[in-house]
Amino acid sequence: MKQSLRVATVQFSHRASDKQYNLSVIEAFIHQANRQGIRILTFPEMCITGYWHVPDLTTEEVAALAERIDSSPSLARITLLAKKYEMAIGVGFIERGNDGLLYNAYAICMPDCLVHVHRKLHAFEHPDFVRGNSFTVFDTPWGVRVGILICWDNNLVENVRATALLGADILVAPHQTGGTNSRSPYGMKPIPVALWENRHNDPVALEAAFRGDNGRGWLMRWLPARAHDNGLFILFSNGVGLDNGEIRTGNAMILDPYGRIIEETCSFEDTMVSTDLDLNLLAMSTGRRWIHGRRPELYGILCESQGYERDARSARFSTDIPDFEKSKGMQDQA
Repeated sequence: MKQSLRVATVQFSHRASDKQYNLSVIEAFIHQANRQGIRILTFPEMCITGYWHVPDLTTEEVAALAERIDSSPSLARITLLAKKYEMAIGVGFIERGNDGLLYNAYAICMPDCLVHVHRKLHAFEHPDFVRGNSFTVFDTPWGVRVGILICWDNNLVENVRATALLGADILVAPHQTGGTNSRSPYGMKPIPVALWENRHNDPVALEAAFRGDNGRGWLMRWLPARAHDNGLFILFSNGVGLDNGEIRTGNAMILDPYGRIIEETCSFEDTMVSTDLDLNLLAMSTGRRWIHGRRPELYGILCESQGYERDARSARFSTDIPDFEKSKGMQDQA
């Protein structure tokens, strides 16, 4: 394994259903990344198609945005640049599978023209989206293994641990988040649209909101823990700006295996941040050493349905409290 690896992650404001515009932005960042010697470059969830307008689309309109992996004109453009620049490039799109079904998907296009695709495990954006059913971890030419989890996938601790157990050194975590209307009393709340519309006259107010509890503050409650507890780097990418009535908060960042933020954006503009990952941090990171102390024989409960699990479409808006009474009988027999 090389001792360092130069990576970058992007935040940008996409246009709804405007693939050509979105691809033009993506390609401009790819050229910029090449000038900086980037080897792995990541973009946000569904950045090719646009995101939060999708729930309002008809089945036919969503299907029109979808592309098959083997014939995708969008991925063909990205793969060409991945090969030219010897770079791994991650982009979000809507996939039409060979089974004819639709998926919220994320593709990492490799220099050898291979395309690794992850289907969101907890997709909720449209009734026609089908959930993915497998984890995605793969080797790279740089001696590290990369895993992918899309947005809500990262919120569930089991998903990140499973990705780590499959050998991921780097977790690619594309999002479209910030400023959502959480039902939790101390969860995210919407950011006033007026702040975005007045951003050029009062950038300080908008950037303060982005750094507050409805943006970066929310991320800091859980994202560093995913990196620390599993001993992996995280490349967090995100949308930024107005997205069909919600304000995405950007905050694209790179975290190390100790949960420390190496680089992050502090702007409402379309922005890329980059760094050289110190791969020496992986082996002795706290999370990796903790993993050696696992007792899998105790964890059967993690694989058992407790009866209150829901599809992400309803779980996100549920006000019910999970019934943990069933697990109270699991006493320590030691």
